[in-house]
Amino acid sequence: NPGQGVLLDSNSDLQLYGWCDSDWASCPLTRRSLTGWIIFLGHSPVSWKTKNQHTVSRSSAEVEYRSMASTTCELKWIKGVLSSLGIIHSMPIQLYCDSQAALHIAKNPVFHERTKHIDVDCHFIRDEIVRQNLQPSYVPTHTQLADTFTKALGSTQFHTLLDKLGIWNPHAPT
Repeated sequence: NPGQGVLLDSNSDLQLYGWCDSDWASCPLTRRSLTGWIIFLGHSPVSWKTKNQHTVSRSSAEVEYRSMASTTCELKWIKGVLSSLGIIHSMPIQLYCDSQAALHIAKNPVFHERTKHIDVDCHFIRDEIVRQNLQPSYVPTHTQLADTFTKALGSTQFHTLLDKLGIWNPHAPT
């Protein structure tokens, strides 16, 4: 919307936060799932994306886990860019996900039989957790900011999440 914008708050901390979500088998033609994520630097959104996943997934946990992996890649890239600018992140990056199954897979290294098909993503995320670069956390679905990128929401929920994204209208009366 031309009347909306993103405010980069100068008083914000420089900590990275990621929010990821997915919509399982959302495409009615291909049954591919949708991944969505948003990344904040402090209170300001700096990167976001919605994308169809490349493969058809057999479970919602698999879809959510692939979403976590995509978001982790973007978080690592942004952390590298910030590092080259002299902004070092010594604390683990918070990654918020509303799938308890995906979080369990990320934190449990002995869950292999059910996760063979997502083995590469499992090792990728687990390595980041072990290195203390990533701290995945559960967030209830109704407060999941990435839902705005993956789901058709009701007007009230959409505007509630939009307010939390830091979207504002610079032309609105104050």
